Amino acid sequence: MVNARDVKHLPGRPKTDRLDAVWLCKVAERQMIRPSFVPPPHIRQMRDLARYRCDLVSVRTAEKNRAEKLLEDAQIKLSVVASDIFGVSGRAMMSALIAGERNPAVLAQMARASMRTKINALEEAFTGRFTDHHAFLLAKMLARVDQLNRDIAEVDTKIEELIAPFEQAVERLDDIPGIGRTAASIILSEIGLDMTRFPTAGHPASWARFAPTTKESAGRKKGRSATGHGNPYLARVLGEAAVSAGKTNTFLGERYRRIARRRGKKRAIVAVGRSILTIIWHLLSDPNAHFIDLGADFHDTRIGPERKKRNHIRQLEALGYRVILEPIA
Repeated sequence: MVNARDVKHLPGRPKTDRLDAVWLCKVAERQMIRPSFVPPPHIRQMRDLARYRCDLVSVRTAEKNRAEKLLEDAQIKLSVVASDIFGVSGRAMMSALIAGERNPAVLAQMARASMRTKINALEEAFTGRFTDHHAFLLAKMLARVDQLNRDIAEVDTKIEELIAPFEQAVERLDDIPGIGRTAASIILSEIGLDMTRFPTAGHPASWARFAPTTKESAGRKKGRSATGHGNPYLARVLGEAAVSAGKTNTFLGERYRRIARRRGKKRAIVAVGRSILTIIWHLLSDPNAHFIDLGADFHDTRIGPERKKRNHIRQLEALGYRVILEPIA
């Protein structure tokens, strides 16, 4: 198996099946093609299940968005008050709407836990024009969401069965901030456990397209340093892991925040995603390696006093102050 891009039809060359076969033989003899990454059968089975799970989650998200749009059409602003309308309180309220309850005060009283503090806002949110037509569609959408939840649970069970022989690897990846068991199983299903396929940590990053492309001519760089299109399933889970890590008080979290302040969130996601993939490569390459967090203050404790002084002066000058430094002694 090779990448079709490496052996595509050249402009100006006659094209027939026979000539294509001759051309493939020539490029193979001259070692002008690179073999594609084909994991062993067990990993391929995990990959099929993990990708199917991602597709099911996407379908469930689309169905939830349809339900929210339907409520908006009925002037029901539940999503404005509740962060998750498919939580316990939200599902109870939507079930009551389907059953025929239209009184905003009664619907608002179905709130539970922290939602009880938003009773007045809920009463205002449920003041709309929800009809039997909306109830019929909402019932179908909720039934579809429930069925998808059951399907995802069954796929998760099957994935757990296949991932059992690699439990140690999953636990080690689980130590990385932003990565849980589900993300670890998806990553292992995409890159496998045999890191001899990737000689260095930069190889999986390049294969996953978590590295900027290089386009330079006459000493001038072209393009916008886009990473290009790689494995969408691996890119999705690494992006989600990077965003989750950015919310933690860890080295990766601080790295995400530092880059996001200077370069934006998209570049921060790519940078932290690449760091996570590099950590994964080292953990899978060395069975005795374990993840050790450097701490959120790693950069601050290693910045020299002169650099730290310049940074503080620059911040004060940006606020409109003139800074004059006088040493104490």
